[in-house]
Amino acid sequence: MNPTVDIIFKYFPNLSEKQKEQFTKLAEVYPFWNDQINVISRKDIESLYLKHVLHSLGIAKFVTELKPGTRILDVGTGGGFPGIPLAILFPEVQFHLVDSIGKKIKVVRGVAEAIGLTNVEADHMRAEQIDYKYDFIVSRAVTRLAEFTSWIRNKFEKQDKNGIPNGILYLKGGDLKEEIKESRLKVELHPLSSYFEEDFFETKYVLYTPM
Repeated sequence: MNPTVDIIFKYFPNLSEKQKEQFTKLAEVYPFWNDQINVISRKDIESLYLKHVLHSLGIAKFVTELKPGTRILDVGTGGGFPGIPLAILFPEVQFHLVDSIGKKIKVVRGVAEAIGLTNVEADHMRAEQIDYKYDFIVSRAVTRLAEFTSWIRNKFEKQDKNGIPNGILYLKGGDLKEEIKESRLKVELHPLSSYFEEDFFETKYVLYTPM
């Protein structure tokens, strides 16, 4: 059986009524957009809350608080992951979601508008084209860490305003030893299985790299 929105409420019990409504509405909005522009596989859309929404929120189990005004870039956001779930959870944080495929950004904008997200900006562009600075840059396994870092290396604010230094928060799974070594970065590996009990998270991690 595929989990419903209750799996989000289970791990994030202190949501406001507005946040609960926004998370619940994703179950209508994503299938609607996915029928028009396929951003999530047909099989995975049934597991929306487990494989996409809760997976995205793994970042929020590692970084539990973000100061108002924090700026976050989501690179290769696809249909809006991890950016949309994080934007619901952190309404006072500004999110910039980008993807090199224009029709995916159309979905992101449609979803954000449908659930009333006012802290999300979405653009059809590559990370290399961006000339803004951010506190954190998030993504969900768009490429190997070394290549990803080369795209976004100079896009961080110098001043830290949160409990951890500005940096990359990257969702990825599998055996990552070789990839981390290749990146030559200082990487902290945080297993999602320490936050979530479902089998899906057994080999999945948040990679944190201070920049």
